[in-house]
Amino acid sequence: MKTSDGKHKVAEEIIKDVDEEKQSVTYKVIGGDLMELYKTFRITVHIDTKGENNLVTWTVDYEKVNAGIEDPDTLMDFCLNVTKDIETHHILQQKA
Repeated sequence: MKTSDGKHKVAEEIIKDVDEEKQSVTYKVIGGDLMELYKTFRITVHIDTKGENNLVTWTVDYEKVNAGIEDPDTLMDFCLNVTKDIETHHILQQKA
C-alpha cells in the first residue's frame, strides 16, 4: 500500500471476522512494516445499506509501540481508494 505521504508500506493481514448480518469484515495485521510501529493493528470495514445507497465505515484499532509513534492518518488515502474500488465493482455488477 502507498500512504498519503508517498511511502510504501507492507502489511500481512488475516481475516479475523466476517459478519454477514452486520455486513462487516475485520482484518488483523500480523506482519510487515506496520508491526514495527504498532503492537496491535485491526481494521474493520462495515457497510450500512440505506435504500440504494451504501455507507462504508472504516474503523482502525491500534496500539502504538511507544508514545512517539504517530497515529496512522496517512493510511486514509489507502482506505479511500479501496472504497472507491469496491464502489466501482458494484456499479459494474449492477450494469451487467
